[in-house]
Amino acid sequence: MSENENNDEVIQTEEDINRLMQVRIDKLKELQEQGKDPFEITKYDRTEFSQDIKDNYEKYEEKDVSVAGRIMAKRIMGKASFCTIQDAKGKIQSYVSINDLGEESYKAFKTFDIGDIIGLKGFVFKTRTEEISIHAKEVVLLSKSLRDLPEKFHGLRDIDLRYRQRYVDLIVNPEVKEAFLLRSRILKEIKNFFDNEGYLEVDTPILNTIAGGAAARPFITHHNTLDMDMYLRIANELYLKRLIVGGFDKVYEMGRMFRNEGMDIKHNPEFTNIEFYAAYQDYNDMMDTSENLIRTVAKKVLGTAKINYQGTDIDLESPWRRVTMIESIKEVTGVDFNNINTDEEAIAIAKEKGIEIEESKKTRGYIINTFFEEFVEETLIQPTFICDYPVEVSPLTKRKPSDKRLVERFELFIDGREYGNAYSELNDPIDQRERFVEQLKQRDAGDDEANMMDEDFCMAIEYGMPPTGGMGIGIDRLVMLLTNSASIRDVILFPTMKPIN
Repeated sequence: MSENENNDEVIQTEEDINRLMQVRIDKLKELQEQGKDPFEITKYDRTEFSQDIKDNYEKYEEKDVSVAGRIMAKRIMGKASFCTIQDAKGKIQSYVSINDLGEESYKAFKTFDIGDIIGLKGFVFKTRTEEISIHAKEVVLLSKSLRDLPEKFHGLRDIDLRYRQRYVDLIVNPEVKEAFLLRSRILKEIKNFFDNEGYLEVDTPILNTIAGGAAARPFITHHNTLDMDMYLRIANELYLKRLIVGGFDKVYEMGRMFRNEGMDIKHNPEFTNIEFYAAYQDYNDMMDTSENLIRTVAKKVLGTAKINYQGTDIDLESPWRRVTMIESIKEVTGVDFNNINTDEEAIAIAKEKGIEIEESKKTRGYIINTFFEEFVEETLIQPTFICDYPVEVSPLTKRKPSDKRLVERFELFIDGREYGNAYSELNDPIDQRERFVEQLKQRDAGDDEANMMDEDFCMAIEYGMPPTGGMGIGIDRLVMLLTNSASIRDVILFPTMKPIN
């Protein structure tokens, strides 16, 4: 075994790393002095990928091919050797001998290191052990790797290093790459779904003068020319609803959102979200759309809508349950808020159940929402729409005609996590302004996640907005579900990380 076939055991200190790097740098300098600088090569004409050759051996048998990739293994046996190269689609073995390359080229090949990128031309054959391989006639060094690759990157003590150095993680852990290839397919199928449903894909600003559309703490930046603070968007809702006012009946946008909040296996400060809005629809239509969307995407990319997530069977195929927030609380706790009509009664039952409520949120509506979060949320394993939220926690949602204390809002829960949030959108400009004013009171009381006043949005709906249904879905969480990934960091190529000091 060569030293660079097990470097996760060999490399232990910065001194070791520098020493081994210097060996590779010296090799590079020698090549450069010989006029063989690999970094001067600007192009390599490859004709095939590894997996295509292996999947279609009958087509390629004894045919000449040209491949390119990274050396992942090498076995020197005197005048003949084997190496394995990895390209964008997989790995393939190559047989390399002095008889085919010539003495000088073969000598150079033997100096190549694990991690070097090479181009290789030859014909396809099977070895005595029936392994599909390439019999090399020409090998060219295309890029010199100056750092050793760890053999088992997932075995490093610092698991965060996989996220910090995603480029190495992708090289040595093929299953990681597969997750991101699947993510790309998921995003494509989501867009296909909405395009086929007649939605228009649009772009809205990321830099906002007001952080609106969600209850979240924003990132603040400064525009030098205008000499004004701006916010990275926490949601694109208010701009998309402006477009509904403007006459686009169906719009959607998938993109990055930014929230200056905590980090855990479900949250990253920047994340991908999709919001979609349809005029003349309500939250019942949004339930139908989102259920159809997720079921369709699962079938397209996985071939089934019955999946297993982290050991739990999830049925996306059967009709999804729809239940009100108050009914779900009653089912789990026995407390029926339909029979609790005053703030004082709600405060008393919260105290009885050991629930602490902030002074500014001692209302029946806030207490209902707190009961749900404390007792119900984690019990919702199979896909469930929780409907009819208190108006206090839903400043952008239309009230229920049958109970003005509630709004036509739902959230989608799967495996105890929220995946989407939807409304029958509030289109009454007078009611909207009053709710913004109430949110300002919450901000004054210290809630920096409460909505800001958006005068321009109020003006927009004063021109008239049709009845509209709207929804937002967390794309990263959906990708986690469909790729069976435990952490949001496993489905974001470059998650936010604290710098190493």
